[in-house]
Amino acid sequence: MTKALLLIDIQNDYFPGGAMELVGSVVAGAKAGELLQAFRQKVLPIIHIQHISTRPGAPFFQPDTAGVRIHESVFPATGEALFQKNYPNSFRETPLLKYLRDHRISELVIAGMMTHMCIDTTVRAAADLGFPCVLAHDACATRALTFGGTAIAAENVQLAFLAALNGLFAQVLSVQEICADL
Repeated sequence: MTKALLLIDIQNDYFPGGAMELVGSVVAGAKAGELLQAFRQKVLPIIHIQHISTRPGAPFFQPDTAGVRIHESVFPATGEALFQKNYPNSFRETPLLKYLRDHRISELVIAGMMTHMCIDTTVRAAADLGFPCVLAHDACATRALTFGGTAIAAENVQLAFLAALNGLFAQVLSVQEICADL
């Protein structure tokens, strides 16, 4: 079984000073960087996903801006795959699935941003496509949401989505646990 690291949307707009700063992005970015280094040391496949907004008036990830660039904590090295997407699901209208099949990748370790949107959507899609997934809970970040006039703290959003994914869609582990198992 070939395991690959899938880093999703760890981009400048999600960090302090960005157009859509997430709660815990700095810590999550650093943890994703640790995971990236472990995969590089083991010479395992690494795939970066970069979201570029094509929606008119989108508030972040605008093309040709500093905010859309991959964050320095996980900047791609030469030879690492980089795919651009325009939707939350990293498989939708991208060559990701073909790449995984062509390279005989059968298991995904996933980290990235926003947990409640692109991480959730991609993990569920990967599981539906038959890929066992491991999600690095401490290498993900999200933001507070509101529904029906009720504010939901980012910490609660994060925990709810991780809990929903754990088990059926992914094994949710810490970066330390994942690295120990490589």
